[in-house]
Amino acid sequence: MARFITPGSMGAVSRMDGAPGGKRGAPALDTDTDSTREIKTHFRVCRFIMETGVKLGMRSVPVATACVLYHRFFQCVSVTVYEPYLVAMSCIYLAGKVEEQHLRTRDIINVCHRYFHSSSEPLNCDGEFWDLRDSVVQCELLVLRQLNFHVSFQHPHKYLLHYLLSVKSLVNRHAWSRTPVAETTWALLRDCYHGTMCVRHAPQHIAIATLYLALLSYGVEVPVGEREWWQVLCEDITKEDIDAIISDLLHLYDMEAKCT
Repeated sequence: MARFITPGSMGAVSRMDGAPGGKRGAPALDTDTDSTREIKTHFRVCRFIMETGVKLGMRSVPVATACVLYHRFFQCVSVTVYEPYLVAMSCIYLAGKVEEQHLRTRDIINVCHRYFHSSSEPLNCDGEFWDLRDSVVQCELLVLRQLNFHVSFQHPHKYLLHYLLSVKSLVNRHAWSRTPVAETTWALLRDCYHGTMCVRHAPQHIAIATLYLALLSYGVEVPVGEREWWQVLCEDITKEDIDAIISDLLHLYDMEAKCT
């Protein structure tokens, strides 16, 4: 089971190698490559960021920013060098500042502690707590330096809101009202942040692709004019771009099955 340890600038969080709140079973035969293991680690840590964000009452954009900060940081450094869960905690803290939803370090630490120790009490304000707090703050500075202080990002959310309203006005209102296209699209967008696809594709393209997939899933047809609806909404996107994003998303769902 995962546990917090002391001290050190990067050592106040141990390797979080157990299931949250659960027991560790017998070790499975590890047939994954290093690359696959890293992808799985990042998937699990981003799920940790999202679940922690919900418990902290974070809005969707700050959570998305935390995930992007995390992915961009590990594009620059190896996951074997820095503790990913400590980096995730610092990214949550930093994202709150960037998106003007400030969070107390104590709240972040306690929520993260409960994530791995569901039956435990909050950490006391003793040496262990202050070591961990110092590590979170120091790691935040490391993330800032590694990203050259470029920590403000464009997300697909504002584009998706506009695209949903536009498509809703085009389709049959009965078909729209009886299918959860909007809810599914937002869920697909949230899932994109589990992997690096959220930093490899343009935000407008991600918004189009998630809406395209949701419409396709429920068989909702958009009237066709001289151009496809997605070409009207986003002139620089191609069908190949949409297919590539959907392929990346489906790969993430395959990864989810392997991580559970």
